[in-house]
Amino acid sequence: MHDNQPRTITPDDLPEVITRYLTAHRAHDTATAVTTFTDDATVIDDGNTYQGSAAIERWLDRSATEFTYTIHLTGAQQTDATRYIATHHLEGNFPGGSIDLRYQFALRDGLIERLVIEP
Repeated sequence: MHDNQPRTITPDDLPEVITRYLTAHRAHDTATAVTTFTDDATVIDDGNTYQGSAAIERWLDRSATEFTYTIHLTGAQQTDATRYIATHHLEGNFPGGSIDLRYQFALRDGLIERLVIEP
């Protein structure tokens, strides 16, 4: 059984809410980015967990200003009806200078319920 095996999709096939989040995140548009999450969403990034809209908004603000970097979407996968992975290549002035990160999204009611960012 391979029901939960991620299936490669084109970035254009990512759900609109994920594309809207990624576009807003790249543009440092926190106001738009935060609207893509459910009120009780969870984000896990850099070993930290951010729960709820206010915490996610603070995380978005900080991640937009902490480092300067470019981000390129290099791949996309769909795990099941509500789970997607968007792989990004980042280069910038953060420790290490470049990294590939997997943004793992879980959707609920057309919004992002959970986002886990990890190498």
